[in-house]
Amino acid sequence: MDERLITGTETAEDLATTSALRPQRLEDYIGQPQVKENLRTSITAARARAEALDHVLLYGPPGLGKTTLAHIIANEMEVEIVTSSGPALERAGDLVGLLTNLKPGSVFFIDEIHRLPRIVEEYLYSAMEDYSVDFMIDKGAFAKSIKLPVAPFTLVGATTRAGKLTAPLRERFGIFYHLDFYPVEELVKIVNRSARILGVPVEPDGEQEIARRSRGTPRIANRLLRRVRDYAEVKADGIVTRTVANEALLAQGVDHRGLDMLDRKLLKTIIDFYQGGPVGVEAMAATLNEEADTLVDMVEPFLLKIGFLSRTPSGRKATPLAYQHFNLIPGEGIAPVDQGNLFE
Repeated sequence: MDERLITGTETAEDLATTSALRPQRLEDYIGQPQVKENLRTSITAARARAEALDHVLLYGPPGLGKTTLAHIIANEMEVEIVTSSGPALERAGDLVGLLTNLKPGSVFFIDEIHRLPRIVEEYLYSAMEDYSVDFMIDKGAFAKSIKLPVAPFTLVGATTRAGKLTAPLRERFGIFYHLDFYPVEELVKIVNRSARILGVPVEPDGEQEIARRSRGTPRIANRLLRRVRDYAEVKADGIVTRTVANEALLAQGVDHRGLDMLDRKLLKTIIDFYQGGPVGVEAMAATLNEEADTLVDMVEPFLLKIGFLSRTPSGRKATPLAYQHFNLIPGEGIAPVDQGNLFE
């Protein structure tokens, strides 16, 4: 699948500006007020006891700040952070090497923790509970177990698929936080902060327009800001107004609700090929020539959040709001005017 402008997944371009835009302390973190307040309480208590913070599981759609919160936890606890990801930890030795080299109190951050191989995951159990790892060496009759000590640490796991975590791993986390999509008013603050850091002149109505199309996701808001900045510098006077933001984002295929071509393809497919649904995700994936996991992880969450899509026991259905978005009436199919090609 081609890289989408409005994907919540971090891109190579995002990495170039991440360090500059990422808040370093809880007081600078915008949004998720309940998560932030509860985390502040837990960190304050852990520091007062001079203990490592309890293990933390962060879950929710991509781009909402899970990695940022992991770094903030390390900064607030004044300890180092060691980062990895589920797919990168292919062998038990990889994980054991990282665990045994942690300093006391360190934050060990594993992104996409639901993708840890099961045989590797099992080494986390004793490390999280007893701060030790039983590591097997040799094989067969010569096999023996060595207990290796692990310094007290905080595991911060991030996942977009909390339901895919095994029960033994999930139960070993003491703190669970679900990150939800951001309201527009909080995204406006994020766009304003990022624009100041990047030196982009943005008028308030320009900030509002970018925030409104950012799908409730800070990472997307920052990415759209950079695209609008480019458009303003080349085709306007460099100042981001509502008109400039609107023109720039329409040119990128992002409509007034933040939907891109893939979102519209999915909704139109349900409406026109499957009479509004219900339809199974595998059937949709085959029709669209996309991976089912791509639709489930990267397309459906926002469409469900804004009420354009519903999940039923028999499959996905387009809602009346989705029909309204395309100027359609349920049961009538494609609108006769101004709709263009089905997949545009």
